[in-house]
Amino acid sequence: MSMYVETSLVLAVMAVVFALCSWKLKSPEISMVITAIAGALAGRLWFPVRLLVEGTFTYFDVGLIFITASVFINVYSATGAMNALVRKMVDQFYSRKWVLFSILAVIMLIPGALTGAGSVSMFVVGGMIATVLRYMGISSVRTTAFIYVTSMLSAVAPPINLWAMLMAAQANMPYVGFTVPLVVPIVVITIFTVVYLLRGGEPQAKEKIMSELPEPPAGMNWFRILAPMVTFLVIVVLSKYMAFSMPTIGLPLNFLISGGVAVLCSPVRRSLREWYGTILDTLEQVFPLLATVISVGVLVNIMTATGVRGLIAITFVTLPTFFIYVTALFVLPMAQGSLSYGSAIILGTPLIFLFNSVGFNVTVVAAALSLMFPLGDCLPPSRISGRVAIEVSGYEGSYMSFLRGVFVPALFMGLVALVMLMNANFFKFLVIR
Repeated sequence: MSMYVETSLVLAVMAVVFALCSWKLKSPEISMVITAIAGALAGRLWFPVRLLVEGTFTYFDVGLIFITASVFINVYSATGAMNALVRKMVDQFYSRKWVLFSILAVIMLIPGALTGAGSVSMFVVGGMIATVLRYMGISSVRTTAFIYVTSMLSAVAPPINLWAMLMAAQANMPYVGFTVPLVVPIVVITIFTVVYLLRGGEPQAKEKIMSELPEPPAGMNWFRILAPMVTFLVIVVLSKYMAFSMPTIGLPLNFLISGGVAVLCSPVRRSLREWYGTILDTLEQVFPLLATVISVGVLVNIMTATGVRGLIAITFVTLPTFFIYVTALFVLPMAQGSLSYGSAIILGTPLIFLFNSVGFNVTVVAAALSLMFPLGDCLPPSRISGRVAIEVSGYEGSYMSFLRGVFVPALFMGLVALVMLMNANFFKFLVIR
């Protein structure tokens, strides 16, 4: 039996096992681990404990960023700064609704951008923003769609874009130069989303809205609100432009320092036990995302050892680019719905190799692909982000009506990404290292 045929059989076994596990278990993480074990058995590696354990540490650095970033944003929220920020925006811009809507969109982008997880944006500010939008006269389905789409964009936004980070790590390319190629399309898509989903509506009285929003603690001012965020940005800028004049401070330590500033700026003095409780709640919140990263590492490690990953890579590299353009907006979101972040490695990395072989700018390609994958976060079998959006916004309609609500802005997001992918070299001027 040739090596190609044997590897193809292993791939077929893994595909069947994953499909059955996804159907029965409804858990992409457990399904990926079981699929990895089945692939090892089919590839005659038996039960390779060493490979399985190594796989759990493949993306240890990414998981560490998730944990520290989520701790920072939840500590920041626990100080009351996020509640104060939303109230100040409503109070200041109630009579200028498009300015208010734009600011609410930016607020939705911040937590996910800093943590790499759109679900964090939904958990931290999604409920409050949904309340504001309902009182501004926006229908329930459009409110939920807005929460979902902006959370998708927050996950893609720099500095932490997990899809791009995973693809860059696997393609041996540095995760640098992504800021502008991501910010520009995100701004365009956000403007379209705000105009399309939040048009119309008759707002209720300002006093009624303010009465429904949580009261910030006494003494919360602009300095206390902005100091933690400014600290984070200053460290990022200094690390980039004064790299030879200051110690290396990675993102995890930066998040912890900024979280410490948030604690110092809190107008309400909380005990160590209370802060410890916030950290425990954060770990519980981020655990599903961490489990996904770990299971992806296990699956990718076994796919590499059995040759399946190489088979997929070779197959993709030999595909005509026209075929990729035609199928990308269908295949990549569906893969995300099944494999979660594993889709970025299993499908995204080979695509980077393909476009690199034909002379395309791989940074723009990776940025474009990272805009396509999250479109599948509301698709079965996982539907993780879609379910969270419905939960935090209190939507009571059917899931299909929710999908219809997000279809147009999601399609626009996909088309923007496709234009970037097809014209990667035209947009390479956005890459600033």
